[in-house]
Amino acid sequence: MRVKIIAVGTKMPRWVEEGFGDYAKRLPRDFAVEVVELPLGPRSKNASVQKAIAKEGEQMLAAIPPGDRVLALDVKGKPWSTEQLSDQLAKWRMEGDNYSLLIGGPDGLAPECLARADAKWSLSALTLPHPLVRIVVIEQLYRAWTILQNHPYHK
Repeated sequence: MRVKIIAVGTKMPRWVEEGFGDYAKRLPRDFAVEVVELPLGPRSKNASVQKAIAKEGEQMLAAIPPGDRVLALDVKGKPWSTEQLSDQLAKWRMEGDNYSLLIGGPDGLAPECLARADAKWSLSALTLPHPLVRIVVIEQLYRAWTILQNHPYHK
């Protein structure tokens, strides 16, 4: 099983790269997680935010490998507990599908990305900065995996 995190935003701070890398290296080879970083759509006082979101959405949709199931991270999505995420992870592994997780930029995901999603997941009712979302997602994937392995990390 492969999980591809498709995220808007490049040149993350070192703490984001280190935090993400720490959890990613803990996962086994048969549960590979990779990040695809996409540039922010152009934003300026003369540019439309909607055009920037649309540009980001086009890039995201193009980055989804054929056949992947898509999970959009969205504040209006379904909130999962870690145990529920672990149950989802077990299902995903049994189905043998690969997943693309979409993390939008500062203005969220394009409507086309939300429409393409097989499911929508909300990490919190809070608005979180997209660099922090990367770390929360990888940590929760690792924690869900440890639950399936009866590893004491979750305790």
